[in-house]
Amino acid sequence: MQEQPASSQLASQQRREIYTYEAEWTIYALAFRQREETERKFRLALGSFMEEYTNRVSIVQRREALELNGKGDEGSAFARVGEFEHPYPATKILWSPDSTSRRDLLATTGDYLRVWNVEDGRGGESTVDMVAVLNNNKNSDYCAPLTSFDWNESEPSLKVEPTRRDLAVPAVKAQLIAHDKEVYDIAFARGKDIFASVGADGSVRLFDLRTLEHSTIVYETAGLSPILRLAWNKQDPNYIATVLADDPRTVVLDVRVPSIPVAELGAHAACVNAIAWAPHSSCHLCTCADDAQALIWDLTAMPKPIDDPILAYNADAEVNQLQWSAAHHEWIAIAYNNTMQMLHV
Repeated sequence: MQEQPASSQLASQQRREIYTYEAEWTIYALAFRQREETERKFRLALGSFMEEYTNRVSIVQRREALELNGKGDEGSAFARVGEFEHPYPATKILWSPDSTSRRDLLATTGDYLRVWNVEDGRGGESTVDMVAVLNNNKNSDYCAPLTSFDWNESEPSLKVEPTRRDLAVPAVKAQLIAHDKEVYDIAFARGKDIFASVGADGSVRLFDLRTLEHSTIVYETAGLSPILRLAWNKQDPNYIATVLADDPRTVVLDVRVPSIPVAELGAHAACVNAIAWAPHSSCHLCTCADDAQALIWDLTAMPKPIDDPILAYNADAEVNQLQWSAAHHEWIAIAYNNTMQMLHV
C-alpha cells in the first residue's frame, strides 16, 4: 500500500511489497502469530471453509526466515510448515498473546473452543497437538456453533466465547444471558476486565468481569439490524469499530458518548466483512469488503466526518478476512477465495 489521495486508484501494485500464498481450499479464518521472534517471523494460521465435517488449519511461514531443506513450492512466498484437521470450519483463530510461555498455543472456535500446541520439529516442520477442548454445554447433546472468542492479552489464561445468546468464560467463571438474540462477536479492551459483545439484536454491550451482574448497552442500530463484528482500539479503549450485516459502512463508537456513532466510514461500495485497528496506533483502522478493497483510515480528525481512506488496495475478489500483525506493525494480511496476501503498509 502507498499513501495517496483517496480519489486516485492505486497504480503500480507490482512495485509494492506483497507476498501471496494460495491454499488448496477457500480461506475462512486467519491469524498472525503474535510473538516477536526472528526465526518464526511472519507465521500465520489459515482455516479452511469446506462443506464437510473435516476441515483444515494450515500453519504457513514466510520463506525468507525459514530453512525448508528443499521442501515446499519454491515459487511461493510462503511455505506450509504444519497442518491439522479441524471439525467444521474454524470460525476464528487466534494465537496466544502470552510471550512468556514455553508453549506456542493456538485457539480455534467451531463446534467447541479448542486449544492447540504448535511445536517446531526438524527441517522447519511443526507438529500440532490438541491440548484442551472447552465445552460449556454439559447438559445437552445439541452443540450450538461458536462464532467467535477473544484471548485476554493481560491475562492469557482467560478467554471469552459467545454461544447463542450466552457469553461463556471457560473453566467456567461465568455464563451470562446477555443478548436478546444470537451473539456474533466479542472482544476484550486493553486490560483484563472490560469486554464488549455484538449480536443479532443489533446492540453493542459492555461488560466488566468484576461486576458481571450488569451490562451496558452503548449502541443499537436503526431497526435493530444485526451487528456482525467488533474491534476494540487497543491503544485508546474509548473507541470500538463495528460491522453491520449487509452494510457498506463501518460504525465507530466512543463508549463515553453512548448511542451516537462518532464516525461512519462509507467509502466501500459493498458490505464490509472485517475490521482491524492498527496495534500500534490509536487513529488507524483497516476495513475490507465485498468490493474487493482493503482500506486504511486515519481517524485523527474525529468527531469531524471522515470521508476518504488514506490507503487502498484492490484485490482480485471479495475480501472476507483481514488481520493486522501485532508483532510487525507494517504488515496486514487479507484473504479472498483461496488466496492470502500479506501487504506492507
